[in-house]
Amino acid sequence: MPKITASQYSTETTLLGNDEISNLPPAVLSMIADFFKVLSEMSRLQIICALKNGEKNVSQIIEITGLGQANVSKHLKVLTQAGIVTRSQEGVNVFYAIANPLVFLLCDIVCNSIATQLQEQNQQLESLKLFQKAF
Repeated sequence: MPKITASQYSTETTLLGNDEISNLPPAVLSMIADFFKVLSEMSRLQIICALKNGEKNVSQIIEITGLGQANVSKHLKVLTQAGIVTRSQEGVNVFYAIANPLVFLLCDIVCNSIATQLQEQNQQLESLKLFQKAF
């Protein structure tokens, strides 16, 4: 699957048109909010990043993230319930994988947006420094 960056993404690529988005029922908006709540936890984002290159077991995720076993297990349960991560058992081993790789597109969009904001803030800071030198 080719990688789509945030700069290539536009509102035209969404499944819903602007009118449809503004008319979403509260139940659907609640589901969307719940999805973003799951992604709003730093430890869960670490786990998602750890799974980017393929499935891992809990021990591997702990090693990559540096999180504790109980913490990883708790967050994997939340990610699995949200449908972001899948769980498969092979003998005594349980492996976790990303259920929908589009979560990485979403992360790319957010990261690019934050990078743009930081660049703009940096430019403003540089302008302020130049202004300050004038005094």
